Parts: sequence; C-alpha cells; structure tokens
Amino acid sequence: MAEHDHDEFVRLAQDHRRELLAHCYRMLGSVDEAEDLVQETYLRAWRSYDTYEARASLRTWLYRIATNACLTALEHRARRPLPAGLGAPAGAPGDPLGVQATDIPWLQPLPDVLVDPASVVSERGTLRLALVAALQHLPPRQRAVLILREVLAWRAHEVADALGTSTAAVKSTLQRARARLEEVAPAEDLVAEPSSVGERALVERYMAAFANADVDGLARLLRDDIALDMPPYLIWFSGKKDVLGFLESKVFDVRGRARIHMVPVGANGQPAVAAYHLGQDGVLRAHSVQVLTADGDGDGIARITAFLDVGLFERFGLARVLE
Repeated sequence: MAEHDHDEFVRLAQDHRRELLAHCYRMLGSVDEAEDLVQETYLRAWRSYDTYEARASLRTWLYRIATNACLTALEHRARRPLPAGLGAPAGAPGDPLGVQATDIPWLQPLPDVLVDPASVVSERGTLRLALVAALQHLPPRQRAVLILREVLAWRAHEVADALGTSTAAVKSTLQRARARLEEVAPAEDLVAEPSSVGERALVERYMAAFANADVDGLARLLRDDIALDMPPYLIWFSGKKDVLGFLESKVFDVRGRARIHMVPVGANGQPAVAAYHLGQDGVLRAHSVQVLTADGDGDGIARITAFLDVGLFERFGLARVLE
C-alpha cells in the first residue's frame, strides 16, 4: 500500500467539509450532530488514509465514511420530529402552550452560512425542512440509500459497495424508501422547488408586519392552510384563523405592538428570520429562529417553524443579545 502524505489529506479533504455537513444533516436532522459526525468522518479518514487506493475519488471515499459513521450514530438515536408530526393541531389559539418538551430530540434548521453557497442554490430542494423532516420517518438504512441514490445520484452498485450490500438490496430498499416518503409528506413538499422570485420581499413584508403589529398585513402573507409549530412546545396551530389568533394573543402586546425585532437569515435554502424579544428592561434578547416555507410562487407563507432554541443563534453567527 502506498504511503500518503497526511498533510496533503488535510489540504484536499477540507474542500469537502461543507458538503459533508449538509450530507450528515440530511441523515441526522441536527446541525449539532452533523458537525460531530463530520469531525468523526475526518478522524476515521485520516487514520485510514494510508489504505486509500484512489479507486474512487477522495470525495466519494469521504462520503462513504460519512454515511457509515451516520448509520452507526443512528443506531442509538431516535428520529428528530417537528411538533406537527406528533399529533393533531391545537383546538384554539387561546390554549396554553404547556411545558417545553426538552426531552425530545427535535429537528434543527441548517444555517445557510454553514453550507457551500453553490449548494444552497443548486441543492436547496434537497435541504428543505419538509424533506428533512420526512426523511426522519425512514429507517436509517433506507434514508442512506435514498440520499445516496437521489440526492448524490450514485449508481446502485456504488451504493451497494459503500454500504456492504447487494445491488438488488439497494434497489429494493430504495423502492420501500420512496413508498414510505409518499406516505409521510405531501408530494409537493418533496419535489416542488420554491421560486426565489419575491422571497426577499416576502421576508421584508413579514418583518414589517411584526415591527408594526400589522395583523392585516400579516394575514395577507399567510395562506389559508398556514401551519405554525414552535419546538420544543408540542402544541401547534393550523389554519389562518388560529395562527393569527395565537400571534395576536401571545406575540403582540396589549397595546397592539410586537415586542419582536427580526434579522433576516437563511436556513435550509429557505427564507428565515432570527427573532429577538424586547424585554421590559429595553434589551433585545434571542428568542427564535423562524424558517418560512413559501408557496410555489414565493408570495405566500405556507408554514412557519419557529425554533425556540437560543443556542442556534451562534450557528447563524448571531449574538444572543442585540445592541
């Protein structure tokens, strides 16, 4: 076996870090765990680099290692859901939120700043929150086969070689994965590529509606079938009436003002905002990262997923307190 320069490995492998992060995120549904698994991938690859015979590209070799590292990790992890995947929507917007279900490993958003910009544009359909949430319903091996075949466009025999199985098994697994995916998510959520036209204006109108406590303006942005969920709360709302009712009663204050300041960000290749809450002391503190799912025309909001995890702000390069 040929000796390899490990310094050369570090130099060459770094070029693939961001796309490997996106790959591990699709597998795990967690940006925190994805970063850990990318580190594990590089450690495994560095240790075995002397055995690398260049039969496949370094990129392909790293993907093989990353996929198997993810499969090993998933042996001991539950799927990461969103509240809408765990039960029926709340009966009324005035229902109490209840306690935060911090014991559930919730799905996390993927900050666009952590992914290669070209990938955000070319692969954002494969990073959409709805698809990543749907992938969580697949057994890990089905998830891996589906991603390798349909996202990375590997041939069946390449997937079989990477996973240590047969080509026939890969084809059968892919069929089961596709069937399961159709059961757990509407087809349009999986294949419809959101239009970028108007998305920036959509975010600006969304932010302005909150800044001005403009309920009517917000209502014009929401589809009739809008859904709102807020992990780690189990409760979620469906339909414009209930979503607006919740925002009016829980977000806007008694004088009709929103104590929220928003900063535009990007997550999962979708429009998103980081929201800060204005405290009684006049300090803006991190509140939530809200991922907006736009309809196909990019001029209406079909879903708001508000992640009430202030630890995510560092992932987006944002401070927890806004000056």
